[in-house]
This record gives sequence, C-alpha cells and structure tokens, in this order.
Amino acid sequence: MTLTLARDRDVAIVTIDNPPVNAINGATRIRLIALAEELDADPAIKAIVLAGAGKLFVGGADISEFDRPVESPTLPEVIARIEAARKPWIAAIHGVAFGGGLEITLGCRFRLAAPGTRLGLPEVNLGIIPGAGGTQRLPRLTGIAVALPVVAEMKTLTADEALKLGLVDQLIEGDLVAGAIDFARSAIARPLPPLAIERPLADATPELWSEAAQRIGKAARGNAAPLRALDAMRHGAERGIVEGLKRERSLFLDLRGSPEAAALRYLFFAERGAARPAALKGVTPLPIRRVGVIGGGTMGVGIATALRDADLPVVLVERDAESVSRAEKALSGSFEAAQRRGKLSAEAAAARLAGVTFTTAYEALADCDLVIEAVFEDLAVKRAVFARLGAICRPDAILATNTSYLDPRRMTEGLPQPERVLGLHFFSPAQVMKLVEIIPTPATRPEVLAAAFALAQKLGKIPVQAGICDGFIGNRILRRYRGAAETLLRSGVAIEAIDAAMRNFGFAMGPFEVQDLSGLDISFLHREAARARGEDVPETPGDVLVRAGRKGQKTGGGWYDYQPGDRTPRVSPETARLLAPFVAEKRDMPATEIADHLLAAMADEGRAILDEGIAASASDIDLVEVHGYGFPRWRGGPMFLRGRKTV
Repeated sequence: MTLTLARDRDVAIVTIDNPPVNAINGATRIRLIALAEELDADPAIKAIVLAGAGKLFVGGADISEFDRPVESPTLPEVIARIEAARKPWIAAIHGVAFGGGLEITLGCRFRLAAPGTRLGLPEVNLGIIPGAGGTQRLPRLTGIAVALPVVAEMKTLTADEALKLGLVDQLIEGDLVAGAIDFARSAIARPLPPLAIERPLADATPELWSEAAQRIGKAARGNAAPLRALDAMRHGAERGIVEGLKRERSLFLDLRGSPEAAALRYLFFAERGAARPAALKGVTPLPIRRVGVIGGGTMGVGIATALRDADLPVVLVERDAESVSRAEKALSGSFEAAQRRGKLSAEAAAARLAGVTFTTAYEALADCDLVIEAVFEDLAVKRAVFARLGAICRPDAILATNTSYLDPRRMTEGLPQPERVLGLHFFSPAQVMKLVEIIPTPATRPEVLAAAFALAQKLGKIPVQAGICDGFIGNRILRRYRGAAETLLRSGVAIEAIDAAMRNFGFAMGPFEVQDLSGLDISFLHREAARARGEDVPETPGDVLVRAGRKGQKTGGGWYDYQPGDRTPRVSPETARLLAPFVAEKRDMPATEIADHLLAAMADEGRAILDEGIAASASDIDLVEVHGYGFPRWRGGPMFLRGRKTV
C-alpha cells in the first residue's frame, strides 16, 4: 500500500502509507498524479488534505531509486500537478517532513503541522541537492537568509519556527487530520493565498551570498553539494523561479550520478544497517537503566557525559578523593561548555551533573546494570579492576572494557559469569565521536551483545561489531596507515608533503599531525609493552622521537615544532636531524600518489581483517574509518574506494 483515499463530505483525505518512513517512490508518485486528476474531476470535492500514516509525514524520497535511471513521473512533475490543481491541497504534517517530503508540502496551497514536527532538506548529506523545487520554493516562503542554512547546511526547523517564518500556516493541536479538514473548509470560503512559486523574492545582497559561500565551502570540505545548492538558490533569486527550477534540476541530476553521492548513499544504508545486526533479530537486549564508569580521566569523563546526555544515571568511581574531585570538575566543565554553546540551559546542565554519583567505593556499583572500565591501558590494572567488579556487581550485570587494543578475555580470566563480558571501545572525545566498536568474546550472551547495540542507539552512536585482535578494526588499520606513512618518510618523502596530500584528499589532518596532537607516546608505550612480552617489534622513527623527549604538541615538538600557545605545525630541523639515519635522500612524490599509497595500505589491511573474520563486512570497516578516524565521508571509506577500483 502506498496511498489511501478517504472522503469527509467535500474534503478528500489522501494518506501516504509507505512504511517505515513513507518514502516517496515511483508507485507513490504515479498514484499521486492519478489522484490529483481524479479529485479535480470530482465535483463533490472542494479541497484535499495530504497526510502521512504512522509516526511521520514523509521521511524523504526513496534513496534506493537513486541507483537506477530516473523514472517518470518525477517528483517535480508530481508537485507541478498538485500546484496546478483546481482545488487547494493542504499538507497535514506530523513527525518529520524531510527532503522530498518537505518539497511536496511546498507545492501545496497550505501547510499545517502538529506540535513537535521537524522540517528540513538534508539532501546535501547524501551528496545531492533538493531536486524538486526545495531551493526555489522555500526561500519564497521564508526569505533567502532563513532558507540558506536549511537548503545548504542541513538545518532543521521546528514547527514553532516554521510557523513564525511563514512556512507553516497553522499548528494543529489534537487530531491533525480532523483539524486539517476543519481548516480546509474554512480556507475555501476565503480567497486563496498565492502558491509558493507565485510569491515574489527579494534578491539578497552580494555580501550575503559571499559570506554564505565562504562559510558553506569551508564546512563542506570537498563535498560539492552544499555549494551547488547555494548556486541553485542564487540562480533562482537572480533569474526567476522558472530558470531557478531548471538550474536546480540540472545540478541535482549531475550530482545524483556523482561518485560523492554514491559514497554517501552507501554510508547511509551502512549506518542504517549497523544499528541492529541481522544476527540479533529477535534477541531481547538486557535492560540498561543505570551505568557505572571506572576511571575519571579523559575517556571516563567523556563516556559519563555521553551517558548523561542520554539521561542515564551514572556512578563514576575513581581511586582516591583527589581523583574524584578532578573528575567532577572535568564533568562539570563539559556540561558548562555545552551550556556556553547554547546546547544546554543552566537547569539542564545542573541536572546532568546531579545525575552522576562520584565515589571511591566500588560498592556503589552493586545496583548498576552495566559497568564500563575506562582505566589506563595496562593489562594488570584492568585485571585488578575486573577482579573487584566480579566480587561486587550483580551476576546479571554487564561488564565492559573500553580497551583500545587488549583482549577482553585476558583481563577477565576467572571472572564469574564470563558470558556478560564484552568490549565497548569508545573514541575520544566520547561525548562527541559517534563510533563505538563492540567486541564480544566467544562466551558473550546474545542478550548482552544486543544490549550493547541498544545502548549505542540510545547514545546516538554508530555501533560496529569487531572480533578480537590487536587493535580490533580501527586501531589495526591506523597502525598500518601510520606504518605506510613512515615507509614513505624513510624513502625520502617529506613529512609535510605526506600530511598535505592527505589533507588534500579530505582528511582534516595528515597522519603525522594527528600523532602530534594525540601524543606519540601512546603508540610508543604500546610498542614497548609488546617488546616486553617478547614480541619482535622493529624500531620506528616515532620511537626515536619519543626517546628524545619529542612526544608531540604537549612537549612543544614531535614530528613538527610548535611555539608556546600555538598549535601550528612547523617543519622541524631537530626532527630531521634525529631521523637522518632512517631517511633516504629527499624526493618529490605527487600528492595523488602519496594518497593512493596510504589508501591502498588501509584497504589491504581491511581485506585482511575481513578474511580473518574480525569485521563482518566491508561497510563495517568503512563506518569505523569515517566515524572514528576522520576518513572523509564523501569518499565513502577505503573499502568503498577499493571496490570502485580507485585505490
């Protein structure tokens, strides 16, 4: 079923019923055109209410159609037919109206909304622009300045905002469709307002366009769609809506077939599938109502912040009163920072902090459904933590480690009920980064694993299941990536050239810049621990720098030099001197070749991870790289690129 038709005397009610999000697909478009013809020809009908079934109006166009040739009737044709109707169409919007869903309402004579409704045009997140009039009709209803961030920067509007801006004509409390029917009967008794396409639009100043182009271009970082959306808006503002619609459609079709759009559609479906793996279908997750966090350092505080943002009560345990005080100050600072950015009110920030119990007593964890260990990455320390948890926590409490590299089985040997143990690898800062690697052991119960995925969803994160190996998925590829960068360095390619190549590819920072930011000593200590275990780990250039006291920005020098209070990397003569025995004569290498070399290394390691069963799919690996390591989203990921034979 795609559409239903009902009649309430002189008002027809057309309901889009295409679960789960009422996507506008080919069948929906055909039926809408047919109903527009039928209802125009019915003398008993005076107005048409367009509604959505279920929890929302329309979530957008059917993205799966974008990999096929364009099929008629197109959405622009449907909207044009609704605009040409002899009887007014009234959109009754609830839940969300996104993308094509909002565009179809822009073709209606009136728009009504239930309180709490959200409206937006997020197409640029998929590498395309609104292609059915969104760039032209919206600014004619709200003005250019308001429409710009909606069209090109994925800003969503609440129903209250939309009402104030003139996008929505009225909010309907109570039964939306009944209210829309009453509104329709009242509306047809008065002269009808002009359609969006009939409304005048004052051109913006050159300064507004220039400022928007600079802001949007900087944020887009290689994604062509946001600037193309701006182009379409400006074209329509300067040349009229007919030319604007032509320009918009041309740009939309061009972007629709682009590699960037293909990559972003690929990630869209990967993210949607990641929330609940097929293997967990029908498995009821254990409930998580209260969470303990062991460790109040950067990672522990970040995890606690993320949990409180999801309204979960937290018990945070530190080793002594001084450490507890530091953790409380850091967590309070996190909420205060959100308050300064306008993300939280003062009352909400205070409530977030009040929901955390700070203590040195492990006994306070006795009633927690989940306890996450986030202490120093040392096996002995972690084993001691889990020994105490095994004696205190309920037998059904889930016990998780936030380890980046270590085997969860080794740190929990001898623990009662090992089936409740798994890894939850958050990425720093945990309250910001969307990725969490979920690492079950062979003994982990399905209900425990399902609970981890449910928690990730509640926290608004992208969960990826990983098998057990050194570094799991993300850090294992990171090690290979950095190793490949150091290989180029040894061959004579300059550090700054390697970093510049990866920035040019789309990363925010190059591999050496990232190490300087995070600290070279982190990976150095991991290598030293492996050497202490008797593993054969060759000496690296990074080891030489750390032993010379160059640990990155925090020591004023690592791969680069840094001035006090200035994070700008400067080419370092001292680094060159220290690494001279490791580095061949300097040579130039094109940026594209540098990027290809490093991306091939990432993809090769990803293939090995797949072959070993550490990751379930290539898309899981790409999700890890995009959401955990800054891989440019519009590129899709190393495995996606490899599949397109560009790596």
